[in-house]
Amino acid sequence: MVTRALVLIHAGVAALWLGSMAYSLFVVQPKLRAIAQDHEDAQRTLAHGNRRPVVAMITVLWVTGIALTARQPSATAAAKAGLLAAATAVFWWVSWRGWPRRVFALPAELPALQRRFRAAALAMFALVGAAFAISYLW
Repeated sequence: MVTRALVLIHAGVAALWLGSMAYSLFVVQPKLRAIAQDHEDAQRTLAHGNRRPVVAMITVLWVTGIALTARQPSATAAAKAGLLAAATAVFWWVSWRGWPRRVFALPAELPALQRRFRAAALAMFALVGAAFAISYLW
């Protein structure tokens, strides 16, 4: 019963993170570019306060993943841990390095930073998606 609860929590949080990234990347951000005159200000407004919930999701994924591996070791655990570690590292860069640079960037610096953020977001989406897929494909 404990293992089932851990799997449900782990998979649910992973689906929540993956789904929220997909919605942001493929629905919200394109619409912001189309409707917001000050796209950068709109991005900052939407991003404000989002760090804590994502850190909480990442923490839950690490804790439940470690607990599941301790209960039932699997061949995919190392691969999933590596993907989660990489996604965690990208999130760390975005949150604690990228956003401060972006907030204080000169207008001429913004296009390059925006491209870098898009690449980081797509990388995080791919990493979390791959970890999620591994859970069900193997």
